[in-house]
Amino acid sequence: MKILISADMEGATGVTWPGDVLPGTPQWERCRSMFTSDVNAAAEGFFDGGADQVLVNEAHWTMRNLLLERLDERVEMLTGRHKALSMVEGVQYGDADGIAFVGYHAGAGMEGVLAHTYLANQITGVWVNDVRASEGLLNAHVVAEYGVPVVLVTGDDVACEDALGYAPGALKVAVKDHVSRYAAVCRTPARTAADIRSAAKEAARLAVRHEPVHGGPFTVAVEVDAEHLAMAATVVPGVARIGERKVAYTSDTMYDGIRTFKAVTTIVSAAVEEQYG
Repeated sequence: MKILISADMEGATGVTWPGDVLPGTPQWERCRSMFTSDVNAAAEGFFDGGADQVLVNEAHWTMRNLLLERLDERVEMLTGRHKALSMVEGVQYGDADGIAFVGYHAGAGMEGVLAHTYLANQITGVWVNDVRASEGLLNAHVVAEYGVPVVLVTGDDVACEDALGYAPGALKVAVKDHVSRYAAVCRTPARTAADIRSAAKEAARLAVRHEPVHGGPFTVAVEVDAEHLAMAATVVPGVARIGERKVAYTSDTMYDGIRTFKAVTTIVSAAVEEQYG
């Protein structure tokens, strides 16, 4: 049995504000240990449950945050940016039996600790076929096309509630409870590690590949916080404005849909001007 772990940081133990997740800051350096602890606990739990292989795909910011030297020696880690499927890179290899979303968070425009979708601020909402989408929902559509079930989700309580919509059968572990975008009631790393490991062991039984699910076509709408960013996004072929600050495109598959989404977010990010956005 092979498990893929998609590891994001905003939903990790102890993380509550931007300085905790921005590479190079003292708080980020501190929180890397707790992020690594969450991922390691998930990996150990999957091994407890019978996994033979665990591949961890770094999915946060520079995708160079986890401390490899602190991971279980049986784990392999895919680190670094510029990957075809970004947060769920590795699922397309065809050998994963299940995937875990560790350290996930709510989407842009939702309540939740550090809630966002890909970009920290500029995107104010994303919808897939008129359903408000988090990164979890987007990625769940991608992995479904490869027949890989989402078996575990960890993050704040809002992220776990969000996962009920895209992975109702998955095990969920809330490592903190949302108070505001930058505040949470946090549990200690020792406690969250035990909870995650226990859930991952149970989740391993859900790691059974199924027939690929082709749910397309997918119409993806993206709302941004400034008119000029919507205009900039239309540089991407197939992307059209549907409002002053909103664009949309349609893809037959979510493989194409997530790649177009990456192109849109790259263009939008590059169009942001200092101070005025």
